[in-house]
Amino acid sequence: MGPVVDEAVAGREQQQGPAAPGPRWLDDDEQRTWRDLLAMTQLLQVSLDRQMRAEAGMPQAYYTVLAMLSEAPSRRLRMSELAAITTSSPSRISHAVTRLEEKGWVARSRAADDGRGAVAALTDEGWDVLHRTAPGHVEHVRRALFDPLSTEQRDQLGEICRAVLGALAEAPHGARRDEADPAA
Repeated sequence: MGPVVDEAVAGREQQQGPAAPGPRWLDDDEQRTWRDLLAMTQLLQVSLDRQMRAEAGMPQAYYTVLAMLSEAPSRRLRMSELAAITTSSPSRISHAVTRLEEKGWVARSRAADDGRGAVAALTDEGWDVLHRTAPGHVEHVRRALFDPLSTEQRDQLGEICRAVLGALAEAPHGARRDEADPAA
């Protein structure tokens, strides 16, 4: 906490007493870690997006759509499932699929089982694009995220990510990986 926050907390404790409920302020180490986490995740996304735009002419989000379709049975997913696994809103995923359709990398059709939902399918051209761009993407992820870490740190990072994702899924205003982006 900085001096202004420290003074405000001290002033409140004098008025209300130390047992009064209040915010659980971050200490200096927690604040530094929080800000480092924000900076790291934001800069990692910017870096991955720049690499993908430079090497493949598409944003990182579109690459993620292609990758998720490539891993799906028959390279097809309902649009709602695609939105959920990419943590995108239905409108955001629809926009991305429209752009990928324009490039010929994805095809959209009605769901065969009920005719109500839409399905996105990775085309052969999309598969080829993904396979051409995947090595550069993986190398960039490795250089940016994993190479700076020891094996122990990598394992710890995985454990930390799973712990925080679990807490987010249980939090009152939290979110799960399989939910669509509520911010959109």
